[in-house]
Amino acid sequence: MTTPLSSAQQLIKSAKSVLFITGAGLSADSGLPTYRGVGGLYEGQRTDEGYAIETALSASMFRRHPEITWKYLWQIGSACYQAKFNQGHTIIAEIEKNKPNTWVLTQNIDGFHHQAGSKNLIEIHGRAERLYCLDCDFQSTAEQLLANYQQTINLPPQCPQCGGLIRPDVVLFEEMLPEKALSQLYQLLETMPFDMVVVVGTSAQFPYIQQPVVIAKQLAIPVIEINPIDSELSHLATYHLRGGAAEMLTKLWKMA
Repeated sequence: MTTPLSSAQQLIKSAKSVLFITGAGLSADSGLPTYRGVGGLYEGQRTDEGYAIETALSASMFRRHPEITWKYLWQIGSACYQAKFNQGHTIIAEIEKNKPNTWVLTQNIDGFHHQAGSKNLIEIHGRAERLYCLDCDFQSTAEQLLANYQQTINLPPQCPQCGGLIRPDVVLFEEMLPEKALSQLYQLLETMPFDMVVVVGTSAQFPYIQQPVVIAKQLAIPVIEINPIDSELSHLATYHLRGGAAEMLTKLWKMA
C-alpha cells in the first residue's frame, strides 16, 4: 500500500538535489524552545516586563532598552549552548554529502546545521554565537566573550575594546534580512535547481520562507512537509508527514 511516507521516500531516493527549509521545530528535538507553535516558550504569554516576545526581541526595543532585548537573547543563547544538534540535522548533512547540490535555508540561529556538517547553508536570521560591536570593528564569539552565555554579567554586554554595545549577529524583529544571505537565496530561486523541496518544522509565517515553496509548486517540483500540525504551506505540500522532525527525517532517508 502506498503511503505519503513511502511516496516521499521514493522521491528523495531518486532526487539529485534537495532544498531543505527548516524552522524551530527541527531544533525542538534538541530541547530548544520554539517560542511560537507547539510547546512554544512564550506561546500565549508575555515576558516578565509584559511584552510580547516579538516586541522584546525587536530593533526598536534594542535601541530603547538593550538590556531587555539582551535578557531574552541571553536565554536563547544559553539554550543553544546547553543543547546540541540532533539526528535530524545529521540526516540533512548526510543527504548533502550524497547529493552535493543540496541546500539548507534555515530560520534557526542556533548554528546546529553548521555544527552537523551542512556546507550549502543559508542562515537567513544569522547565528547567535557570533558577536560584534556596534561602535567599532570588534568581533568575537559567545564562547570567547560570554563563556557561551553561561557566566553572569551585567546586561547589555560591553565591548572590551571601546566600551560600545555588543550584539549577536542575528536578525531582530523589524530588521532587514542580511544582504549576503538574501543574495544567496535569490540566486537559488532564480534557477530553482532542485528536484524536491522538504519543509521541516516551520510555521512558515515569513514570505521569504513561503516563496521557495510557491515557486516549487508552480514548477511542479514535489514539496514534502514534515510537521506535526498544519502550517501556512500545508495546502501546497505534495505530501505532509505528520510527526517529529528528527523521527520523520530519519524514516525519510534511512528507509528510502
